[in-house]
Amino acid sequence: MTVGNCFRYAMGVGAVVVLLSSCGLKRHPYDNPISKDTQQPDKVLFDKAVNDLEHSRFEIARLTLQTLINTYDSSEYLAKAKLAIADSWYREGGAHGLAQAEAEYKDFILFYPTMEESAEAQEKVCDIHYRQMDKPDRDQTHVLRAEDECRQLLIQFPNSKYAPMAQQKLRNIQEMLAAEEFGVGNFYHNKGSFPAAANRLQSIAEQFPLYSKADEALWLAADSYSRMGDRFENQQVADYSKIVKDYPLSPHADEAKEKLQAMNRPVPDADPAAYAHMQYELENRQTAGMPSKFLGAFKTRPDVRMAAKSGTPAMDPRHATTPVSVPPPATGTGVTDVQAAVVTDTTALDKNPDARANPPGQAGAAGTAASGSTAPTDNAAAQQQFPPTNHPLPKKKKSKKNQPDSTPAATSATTPAATTPAAAPDNSAAPAKPQQ
Repeated sequence: MTVGNCFRYAMGVGAVVVLLSSCGLKRHPYDNPISKDTQQPDKVLFDKAVNDLEHSRFEIARLTLQTLINTYDSSEYLAKAKLAIADSWYREGGAHGLAQAEAEYKDFILFYPTMEESAEAQEKVCDIHYRQMDKPDRDQTHVLRAEDECRQLLIQFPNSKYAPMAQQKLRNIQEMLAAEEFGVGNFYHNKGSFPAAANRLQSIAEQFPLYSKADEALWLAADSYSRMGDRFENQQVADYSKIVKDYPLSPHADEAKEKLQAMNRPVPDADPAAYAHMQYELENRQTAGMPSKFLGAFKTRPDVRMAAKSGTPAMDPRHATTPVSVPPPATGTGVTDVQAAVVTDTTALDKNPDARANPPGQAGAAGTAASGSTAPTDNAAAQQQFPPTNHPLPKKKKSKKNQPDSTPAATSATTPAATTPAAAPDNSAAPAKPQQ
C-alpha cells in the first residue's frame, strides 16, 4: 500500500468516526445516574432517558423524562428527572438550549433548595454565562451575569464541593471587569482627563484588589492626582502608601517610596501577608507566548491566564463612584417640607390674605399680621399694588361723546338734588296711549 493510499484510508476512517460521533453513536457518560438496581417502571423510564441522553438523543430523552414526571408524580426519581431535563438542554448547547437550561436549573433550585444537586445546578448556571463571555472591549452582559451567578453560589452554598471552582471563576471574571475599567482609565490618563482617570483607576484598586495590574492602576491614579493640583496631595500619598504596603513586589514600589520621602511623608512597611500572596501569584502566573499573542486577535474568548490563583474575590457588587474633584452636594438648604393637601374650604381664596403681599424677605411682618396685631401701612400699600387674583381689576368706563361738562365737585356738594336739571325723557319711541 502506497503512502497516498494510506493517507486516503486514514482520512476515510477519520471521516467515518466523525460521522458516527455526530449521529449519536458515541457515548458521553451522564454525571448523575441512579445506581439502584431495580425494575420499577419509573426507574426503567429514567434509565432509558439517561441512555438517550448519553448518546445525544436529547429530544427523545426529554420526552421520556416528561412521561416519568407526568405518570409517576410521587416517584423517588422525580427530582432526578427534572435535573436530567435541564442537563439535556445544557448538553444540547446553543443560545436557545442554554437559555432553556438556565430556566430549568432555576426551577430545580426553587423546588429543591436543600438537595446537594442544587449547588451543581447553580454552578451550571454560572458556567452557562461563563462560556459566553467576550473580550473586555466587547459586550459585558454575560460577564456581569456570570459574576452574579458565581457570587450567588458562594453565598447560598458556601460548603459545596463546587465552591472552590466558583471562586476561581469569579477571580477570572473580575480580572475581565477590572481590565475593562483599566482600559478606560488609561485612555483618560493619556488624553489628559485626569479627574476621570483618577476616578476610574482608584475604583479598580478598591473594588478589585486581586487584579493583576492593580499596582499599575494605583500608580497612574497617583500621577493623575499630582497633575490635578496640590489640594489632592492626600489622595496621592494614599495611593503611594498602598503600593508600598499591599503590593511590595510591584515594579513601582521603590518609586513610590521615593515619592513619599520627597513629600516628607511616612513610608509604611510592607504587609507580610500581601508579600507572600504577591510572591505566590508571580510564581504561578501564566504568560502568553508569541503564538498565543498572535492568535489572540482572532479569538472571541477572553484571556484569563493573568488572573489571580489565590485570595478571596470581591463579594460586594460594583458601585458607581464620584470623582473627588466634584464638590459634595450642599445640605440644609432649599425647601424640604413641601406638602400637598386637598382644600375643602371653597372660600379660602376670598378670606385669606394674598401670599404675594408678603414677599419672602418680610416673613416677620407676615407673622405679626397672623398673630392679630395691626398690620403696617406698607402691607396696605402692597395689597393695593398686588390685588388678589380672584378679584379682577375694575374696568375703566368709556367716556360718552357730546356729554355736557359735569358740575365741579365743590358745587355739586352744596347744590340740592332738586336744583339739578334732569334730562327730559325721550318718549318719541313710546306708543300713544289710547284716549278714554
